[in-house]
Amino acid sequence: MDSQRKTFGETGLEELQNQIQTCMMQRHNLEAIFDSVADGIIAVDLKMRISNLNEAAQHMTGYTRQDAVGESCMEILGLTYNEDELCKVFQARRKVDGLSACIVDRRGQKHDLVVSTRVLKDEEGSEKGLVAIVRDVTELEALRSQLQGRDSFCGMISKNHIMQEIYQLIEDLADSDATVFILGESGTGKELVASAIHQNSQRSKKPFVKVNCSALSVSLLESELFGHVKGAFTGAIRDKIGRFEMAAGGTIFLDEIGDVSASVQVKLLRVLQEREIERVGSSETLQVDTRVIAATNRDVVAAIKQGTFREDLYYRLHVMPIELPPLRERKEDIPLLVKYFIEKFNAQTSRLIQTINPDALALLMDYHWPGNVRELGNAIEHAFIKCRGDVLLPECLPRLEPVVERKLEGSGEVADAAPAPDIAGRGERERLIETLRACRWNRSQAAARLDMHRTTLWRKIRELGIDKDSET
Repeated sequence: MDSQRKTFGETGLEELQNQIQTCMMQRHNLEAIFDSVADGIIAVDLKMRISNLNEAAQHMTGYTRQDAVGESCMEILGLTYNEDELCKVFQARRKVDGLSACIVDRRGQKHDLVVSTRVLKDEEGSEKGLVAIVRDVTELEALRSQLQGRDSFCGMISKNHIMQEIYQLIEDLADSDATVFILGESGTGKELVASAIHQNSQRSKKPFVKVNCSALSVSLLESELFGHVKGAFTGAIRDKIGRFEMAAGGTIFLDEIGDVSASVQVKLLRVLQEREIERVGSSETLQVDTRVIAATNRDVVAAIKQGTFREDLYYRLHVMPIELPPLRERKEDIPLLVKYFIEKFNAQTSRLIQTINPDALALLMDYHWPGNVRELGNAIEHAFIKCRGDVLLPECLPRLEPVVERKLEGSGEVADAAPAPDIAGRGERERLIETLRACRWNRSQAAARLDMHRTTLWRKIRELGIDKDSET
């Protein structure tokens, strides 16, 4: 009997060991499956603490299982209480499918996610927590953003369709050494485009050399571009290499090329045709491996007709023309640019300007901007100096003169914008001052009494030079 009991006990113990081993294997297999899933899986308990997460979720968050388990899911996922929709889902233990969410990982990087959740329950049906299945779609969102258009590219800020085409053209030029001719008014960002072309080219690791051709005299420009040898002219006490040699293997940017003299044009034509230069005072020919990007704000075709610009040089430069639109033709970019300049000057001045007043923005939208983006930047910098709060107001802006288009004599062409004459007259100025005084300088009330939009009133106040302090 004792022998049989012993045998039965040994058998039961063996079966129990087998069952335990089977359970351990099953758990091991389940954990293997759990960690092999490409989507992140995060389980939280009733107190919103992480109870488990798989390898994909660990990769997304930057936390190991050992670091994360027992910690608040808000901290691990970089969420904000009562602000993030995902936080509200966790708090309410709500079932969702395909929720778009954003988390910040341990490294401070943002991840765009698509989240589905299910409530966890025990055998008796009581809630035990929530499990979230998260799919990282950060790269997909970035690609979608690229396809929909970029608000910025290599320092340029624009959502205008013409500028978007220029962004694409710059990328198309990445594997080319073609000469580029950038055309556009002063202040449109020609140097930014030239820099972007260089940065995106195969020459990006080599020098990018800039030359403002209009800032130098003929003799100085020749020496700057091509270099000189000792004794070439008075003051040439040693040999000097020129900008073309400095830019060897890289890119030279010739800004305001429309202003160069005829003699320099001939030498530039030789560089473009033969890739050769001669230093001033030397007959030795030097080979140069430099990509040329030129720019001008002048009407080059008109200059050719007038005989001040060589036609053959124009065609050598005109391999890939890029014409930048003036700011007045892409006014949809003004809010973006204002935001950019506010951030820029905040960083430079340690100010905390939050935004721009709608009336002030309306003034900027109505202005013609003959100085283009450069002038807009100056206007925002001016407003920063005068602003005493955290919002840029209309009175902080410089006086922006209204403009009218005027026709060129004998043609239908529109000339440069010129300031409009003062058509308001003394009578209107006095009427505005009288109304403003009656309304205690409340511009909204005064605009209503005058039956005009408050932005129009702002503009007239600035045009007529009305100042509250001097008129009271």
